[in-house]
Amino acid sequence: MCPTGPPDSTPPAAAWRAAGLRYYPLRHYLTGQFGRRVWKLSVDAGFGCPNLDGTLGTGGCAFCNIASFSPSRRSAAGSISRQIDEAAARLRRRHRVERFLAYFQPATNTYAPVERLRTVFAEAAAHPAVVGLVIGTRPDCVPEDVLDLLAELARGTWLSVEYGLQTIHNRSLDWLGRGHHYDAFLDAVARSRRRGLRIAAHVIVGLPGETRRHVLATARELARLRIDSVKLHNLYVAEDTLLGRRFADAAFQLPDRREYAGYVVDFLEQLHPACVIDRLSADAPPQYLVAPRWCLDKSAVREAIQAEFERRETWQGRLAVGGAARS
Repeated sequence: MCPTGPPDSTPPAAAWRAAGLRYYPLRHYLTGQFGRRVWKLSVDAGFGCPNLDGTLGTGGCAFCNIASFSPSRRSAAGSISRQIDEAAARLRRRHRVERFLAYFQPATNTYAPVERLRTVFAEAAAHPAVVGLVIGTRPDCVPEDVLDLLAELARGTWLSVEYGLQTIHNRSLDWLGRGHHYDAFLDAVARSRRRGLRIAAHVIVGLPGETRRHVLATARELARLRIDSVKLHNLYVAEDTLLGRRFADAAFQLPDRREYAGYVVDFLEQLHPACVIDRLSADAPPQYLVAPRWCLDKSAVREAIQAEFERRETWQGRLAVGGAARS
């Protein structure tokens, strides 16, 4: 239970569908959870990554240019409290929101000694504008003492641990240079579940070499595992990455917006309707983005996905195994 809001209870599909929605968006969940609008703000604790420091590799994942996807890593990071103050001030002006989730976004945010993690996370949780923590990390970077710490923190504040899964298919994980296979995710989920942690998964939809069958398989696995929330990404190519070099050599193609919308709806039809959808697409700042340019127009992407939902007369969970869509 979170002391800053009502108990975490997910409404059945009928509740969000009654609101005219085709899927269960994060904003809908957070408003129900906290009784008010709540916004994520990015926090950079300066952590590293085993795929960059030589533990697993030095080049990072094929898509990785941290500055391209993390606003906080694109500027000099101050103390945790100062970062929250500055980001909260911007978001208050822009979105008229007063309460925030401190989102530890760039790099691998459990890749440090547990006492350092405790200090950093506690500072964020103690900020008066913060009502919860979101910890982005890799599934192969959550030793037992770190999960014990997260469970301890979750007893005092709302907390979600976000694992970078990307796909369940090991061949694709190798192509992305992740440095782990799907079994690492299964292990992290099992150990997190034993501690009652809320679990989110990052998934890249439409990877080169993956067909609709592969996309459906990943969605069905996340439904089977009853993952609490999913953040969907289109694969985009950023400058100064291995992916960028491959793209320049015409080594692969990216789906267009309409194809991507079809993949997203394929995916969401298979998920349990209680799974919160954190995001439908991803992009990078224009100065970093190589392709696809269509992902910069988020409104158009959302409209394409909505149009595909309507064309099929479908919704999240309609094809979920075991009758989940009727819950």
